[in-house]
Amino acid sequence: MATIKDIAREAGVSAATVSRVLNNDLTLAVSEDTRTRIFAVAEQLDYKPARLKQLKRDTELGGKTVSLLLWCSPEEERDDPYYGSIRRGVELRCEELGIRLGQTLRGRAPQHLLRPGDGLIVVGGFDLKDIEGLHTDPDTIVLVDQYQERSDYDSVRTHFRQAMDQALGHLFALGHRDIAFIGGGDSGERRVHHFERIMQQQGCFDPSLVRTGSWSSADGYRMMDELLAGTKRPTACFAASDPLAVGALRALHEHGVLVPQEMAIVGFDDIEMAAYVQPPLTTIRAYPEQMGKAAVQLLAERFEGREAPSHTIIGTKLIVRGTCGAVAD
Repeated sequence: MATIKDIAREAGVSAATVSRVLNNDLTLAVSEDTRTRIFAVAEQLDYKPARLKQLKRDTELGGKTVSLLLWCSPEEERDDPYYGSIRRGVELRCEELGIRLGQTLRGRAPQHLLRPGDGLIVVGGFDLKDIEGLHTDPDTIVLVDQYQERSDYDSVRTHFRQAMDQALGHLFALGHRDIAFIGGGDSGERRVHHFERIMQQQGCFDPSLVRTGSWSSADGYRMMDELLAGTKRPTACFAASDPLAVGALRALHEHGVLVPQEMAIVGFDDIEMAAYVQPPLTTIRAYPEQMGKAAVQLLAERFEGREAPSHTIIGTKLIVRGTCGAVAD
């Protein structure tokens, strides 16, 4: 069995250098050529190949830097924790893999300031024309929660079709047909698309019950206020985020509309507050932190040589609470 001294002799370096390189000592001042030579000799001499493979992987990933481009502003992230959870997932997985997280830039900042590094994670509803040219290697760009379908980029997204099937299926089972939608007004937003599709299939889509605006609780309040002032009052409402649902609940309370007796509400995200509003919010649980982790994992695979684009779809789960009047499982 080969020893560290054998590797040192073949590589032309000291045994101490070999030991520190194989143990991933990043404080060691040694050239990349020397590191590569030591790994190559160790593999040639069959020196603990399984351990070496992991060490080599850790060393390679530890030299990579990933930048993050976020669609939302800090204020929007504060109002809706969805994108903050994606960012946290990116940070956690980078730390786990030893990848350096470089610059984080918001979409409304001048994008010429972006320094992409070895990889770029783009989060949110950007126009893809704005993304092209930001990074020299499109293979190391990962799109997260991007509404436009692009098969040539790696991507991670929530299974919005499943989410709407779960939410509306639950409301249909409770006998609702006059169902409203309140959501963000982003171009290409998938939740409203799937809402319209399912409602049309059921023969009960009414465009007058669809409202879009920002993602804040204040706009959730405003949109519900508009619905209550309309000529046709829905018996249920799907809110495309929990903060929107919280604002809608406030409007219903102020108008004296009983929830769930006179109107049922289903949210989306399952943020911490959802279980503590009154009544507790029925919602679709998304997994944004997992989305962030999956994006970093896709980049790690690219750094290790994967060539074909890969697309990760993260599922959702219906969480039944009090705002629909159904009993939780």
